[in-house]
Amino acid sequence: MADSHNESVTWLTQEAYDRLKAEFEYLSGPGRVDIAKKIEAAREEGDLKENGGYHAAKDEQGKMEARIFHLRQIIDSARVGEAPRTEGVVGPGMTVTVRFEGDDEEVAFLLASREESGAPIDVYSPKSPLGSAINGKKIGEKATYTMPNGRSNTVEILEAVPYIGN
Repeated sequence: MADSHNESVTWLTQEAYDRLKAEFEYLSGPGRVDIAKKIEAAREEGDLKENGGYHAAKDEQGKMEARIFHLRQIIDSARVGEAPRTEGVVGPGMTVTVRFEGDDEEVAFLLASREESGAPIDVYSPKSPLGSAINGKKIGEKATYTMPNGRSNTVEILEAVPYIGN
């Protein structure tokens, strides 16, 4: 299935999808009503230039609208279930072990959506610089990626096995 390496697909467990959907429905319904009431109550207190409650409520509204937008994007691109996985090939839903060039230490992490919370190991997004560089690579291959600070780093893939949970 070609979707496993598609940048726009977010693989989620049923539990994570249900949790995000419920949060979206609350924020876009009752949450919006609640914040509108807070803004109206603060507006009635008078001068808006010096009204801290009004500005705080407007700021909260902006953050909430951003979260609603983000959740909508995740839900719209979500596939519920497990990403197709091939042992030995890096992809979403895989526990990946790498060694950074110039370092003897091995690092293991789960390559998955950040929305998959609760994993007992570090979670790296397939859309992160490291995640996108190693996605599709096989054991023994190397990948070079650009870190947020502008420097490049190289990793060697040591292991890629399906994540089996806690």
